[in-house]
Amino acid sequence: MQKRKLGRTGLTIAPLVLGGNVFGWTADEKTSFDILSAFHGAGFNAIDTADVYSRWAPGHEGGESEAIIGKWLKSAAIPRDEVVIVTKVGSDMGQGHTDLSRTWIMEAVENSLKRLQTDHIDLYLSHWPDDRTPYEETLEAHAKLVADGKVRAFGASNLDAAQLQASFDAAKAAGLPRYDALQPEYNLYNRDSFEGPLADLCRRQEIGVITYYSLASGFLTGKYRSAGDTKGKARGGGVAKYLDARGLAILDALDAVSAETDAKPAEIALAWLMAKPAVTAPIASATSVAQVESLVKSATFKLSDDQMKRLDDAGQ
Repeated sequence: MQKRKLGRTGLTIAPLVLGGNVFGWTADEKTSFDILSAFHGAGFNAIDTADVYSRWAPGHEGGESEAIIGKWLKSAAIPRDEVVIVTKVGSDMGQGHTDLSRTWIMEAVENSLKRLQTDHIDLYLSHWPDDRTPYEETLEAHAKLVADGKVRAFGASNLDAAQLQASFDAAKAAGLPRYDALQPEYNLYNRDSFEGPLADLCRRQEIGVITYYSLASGFLTGKYRSAGDTKGKARGGGVAKYLDARGLAILDALDAVSAETDAKPAEIALAWLMAKPAVTAPIASATSVAQVESLVKSATFKLSDDQMKRLDDAGQ
């Protein structure tokens, strides 16, 4: 398995990133430890989380995912240089708004480092746009964290092409380092927000790209075929929107390629992302070791040009 350079960040990652949004939410601590160990044991090195995971769950405050990852790193005695930790800052953690101010970033990074039980974060991402804070202030804060050795590289999530370009312009004008990585939503169903100007800008500027919702909240696994399949599921409400004519056409295309290759729909959907030239690696979550084993297969699975075209056409 060949690792990939994440843009100009200086980081090298395997072609699949483990999503940590489920840790402490739909995967308890023991299950999360097993998932993390299985993923690392298979030769993968990047784990994505955020300070806000899983604040949305009843009784949670945020930070649950980071805390579990930190406990795993310590209990499993994993050498720190064998793991690339990606976490994020800027979500509402009780302030009532997104927050990329210098004051908040400096406070939040210390909280994340403590939960992760590490002295540095490999990739620190601005989670959401913050209209209250100038790009220059946010970038200066990130640059200070790099200078202090608390962060190795930084980037952003959920920026469109105009916003990302504005951040580049601000960095250049102020003589500050720019964002070198982006985490956009991108999958076989949700394509318009990334394909086109944003993907072109990332390729042109050598921005590392790790995609989230890579399996469309589980829809692209093929286990949701009707509204009835979503009932009682933790992500059911978020999946129902994909059950339209285009979504079903995508499932049909995944089924057809699955029949040809003996690969599962999720493996095919991830392999499709890995084949996209603007994508460094997709993020995918797992709630069991069996799911990790399936995810791992996607990293060595190659789609033919014809199969890529059929999948592309189904999602348009």
